[in-house]
Amino acid sequence: MSADKSRKSERPLSELLRVPTGPVSMADFDPSATPGYPGEGKADADGRTAALGPEISDLQERLYAAGRTTPDAAPRLLVVLQGMDTSGKGGVIRHAISLIDPQGVDLTSFKAPTKEELSHHYLWRIRKALPGPGKVGIFDRSHYEDVLVVRVMSLVPEDVWSPRYDEINEFEAELAAGGTTLIKCMLNVSFEEQRNRLAERLEDPSKHWKYNPGDVDARKLWPAYMEAYAAALEKCNTDAAPWYVIPSDRKWYRNWAVAELLREKLAALGLGWPAADFDVEVEKRRVTDS
Repeated sequence: MSADKSRKSERPLSELLRVPTGPVSMADFDPSATPGYPGEGKADADGRTAALGPEISDLQERLYAAGRTTPDAAPRLLVVLQGMDTSGKGGVIRHAISLIDPQGVDLTSFKAPTKEELSHHYLWRIRKALPGPGKVGIFDRSHYEDVLVVRVMSLVPEDVWSPRYDEINEFEAELAAGGTTLIKCMLNVSFEEQRNRLAERLEDPSKHWKYNPGDVDARKLWPAYMEAYAAALEKCNTDAAPWYVIPSDRKWYRNWAVAELLREKLAALGLGWPAADFDVEVEKRRVTDS
């Protein structure tokens, strides 16, 4: 979809970015597209993203208040960020997730599993990190590593990783039934743009800490990773937990898109403010007289 056509669309961003059902090929997704963006581009993107902040903050505070007052009934929200290295998981957290009050956020970055984690079922560490009532959980990588890198690197046999798609669907259906809204974002960066970003890290001493020589080795496996991502998007794209592919070659669009998805999903919860469990007028008089 062209930028001009997408700007005229009145469809919610979740519809524009949702992965369609059926066979999936990563070639079908343009990493430089800007579907649904209402502005002029990079020039006004920072302002438009920041402008979402007040509404997101208000909606998230309602969610947090529900968690404090009615924890047994309060919804939760989980943002899953997946993508190749340099796709911008950290950038999304800094620019989009930063619009949320930190006290209402549970952020977990999943690295290679520890010895203890390997001794358990692969979902064990995921369950431990799920957001509590009224919280927004952010997963920097997730349970999908166990059908992505595990598959590509042949860390376990196919008859071990292959059943995990169904296990993940059951797990996510359980979360949704329990009141968790999932926003699964595949940050889609192109092979060429990843090369540019890796080169930029090497040119800037302040970014050397972000450079991992292993990322170049992973580039040799790019086709295998794209096949693994396509399989995950196709097999784990349910109504309870749909996938959204976020074009990520343009950092400004990526950040705005995740922020807008967050706003949309928070608004869809339809939360008001918890009613007072005390007599407001009586308390007003008590405060005045105190």
